[in-house]
Amino acid sequence: MNETTLLRPFICRRADKISEYANNTEKIQSGVLRRLIDTAASTEWGVKHNYGSIKRYSDYASNVGVQDYETLKGYIDRMRHGERDILWKGRCRWYAKSSGTTNDKSKFIPVTDRGLQNVHYKGGFDVVSLYLRNNRASRFFSGKGLILGGSHASNYNLEGSLVGDLSAILIENVNPFVNFLRVPGKDIALLSDFEEKMEKIARATSKVNVTNISGVPSWMMAVLKHMLEITGKKSVDEVWPNLEVFFHGGVAFTPYREQYKQLICNPDMKYMETYNASEGFFGIQNDPSDPSMLLMIDYDVFYEFIPMDEFDSPNPTVLPLWQVETGKNYAMLISTSCGLWRYMIGDTVRFTSKEPYKFVITGRTKHFINAFGEELIVDNAEQGLKAACEATGAQVSDYTAAPVFMDAEARCRHQWLIEFTKEPSSLTLFAEVLDKTLQQINSDYEAKRYKDITLQQLEVVKANDGLFSSWLKSKGKLGGQHKVPRLSNSRQYIEELLSMNS
Repeated sequence: MNETTLLRPFICRRADKISEYANNTEKIQSGVLRRLIDTAASTEWGVKHNYGSIKRYSDYASNVGVQDYETLKGYIDRMRHGERDILWKGRCRWYAKSSGTTNDKSKFIPVTDRGLQNVHYKGGFDVVSLYLRNNRASRFFSGKGLILGGSHASNYNLEGSLVGDLSAILIENVNPFVNFLRVPGKDIALLSDFEEKMEKIARATSKVNVTNISGVPSWMMAVLKHMLEITGKKSVDEVWPNLEVFFHGGVAFTPYREQYKQLICNPDMKYMETYNASEGFFGIQNDPSDPSMLLMIDYDVFYEFIPMDEFDSPNPTVLPLWQVETGKNYAMLISTSCGLWRYMIGDTVRFTSKEPYKFVITGRTKHFINAFGEELIVDNAEQGLKAACEATGAQVSDYTAAPVFMDAEARCRHQWLIEFTKEPSSLTLFAEVLDKTLQQINSDYEAKRYKDITLQQLEVVKANDGLFSSWLKSKGKLGGQHKVPRLSNSRQYIEELLSMNS
């Protein structure tokens, strides 16, 4: 009997509990809100918003307005300076430096002890539980897991208080037992220089029996490719013959899927998407045949949603989870045991099912192009790129897009800067297919493209190899969970990149 067989009954017991999500959504989520409010009632925030009087969800919605980082940062900064009982009970020692944007302004998201256990680590446990339930022949625990993380640093020089990537916080605080199951050691995993870390990970793990890997697809790919360079092997399977699953998140996997199939030749290799952010752990792909993720509703996270067609209105509708509809695009709000209250996380989702609640991430509230009324979101972009790649045999590594408001010939269009790992058979055809697919899946974009009156056909600019990594490195954001902004109404990002691409 192997190690996985011995541990499976204990771990899979949780998967049975998750199956109850389908029938008890409102009861479960109302219970979560009750626990959060009761615990925070004596905090400064709880007293200010009269948490002691809250009996039901409608009271909570009346007492507390919608928040974002700007409205909470004053409270958070006081917490970072060591003040207690501000947004959550007690003192918060850890702060996740948000990687949601690549500008110079950082967010510091509180990560409380309770949030670590009841949100982040609970999510990690459930990923393994659901994976083992779906894969009875797994030998997951017969080897090690490669967890690719970031780094941390001192917080205002306060003893025992640190800021850094969420992944670094998780690695630093993980149960010692888990350290026997993961690689590399903390001395390597928490290095701040990504290139040094990549080199040491590749060398330290190439002779280890790795059965599972976890991380952001773009950064994990860089590590795997470097390991193949060092070992001289042609595929990851030759280095880790027992590798069986990649738990990925942070960015859309679509542009990377074919590249991973070439790196990892095993046809039985599993890929499982997770939705874990600095602010919390929210979703897990529980069905390998369904790209949607299951919303995890019994953690210390209470969910609310704003319909995106009302997002810019002065008083938008805000719905609890049990009132959302499938097929609509929503901005997500969360209330958590890390002291975030009705907090707008910045992600947009679309529900595909309500029994249980399953969803796909469609983009960011600020990462879209709507310069001409086209309302192009990341989900549209991913579908368009997939079709263009299939038509031309291309593979995309990274991309960003922005509007050209008016060129020298008074023409308006979208400009796409794309880094290819495999170039298209024809860049012209690639652009044509991308443009036509966007018209097929987005009626607003199609209307603006009508007879080239408002928008002309989009332009694709080929990026030099390594351009996006060089750009992130220039901003001190290489590695960890840092991401390239995919779509933007502003030309700030694309102009910086184009200036480096000459």
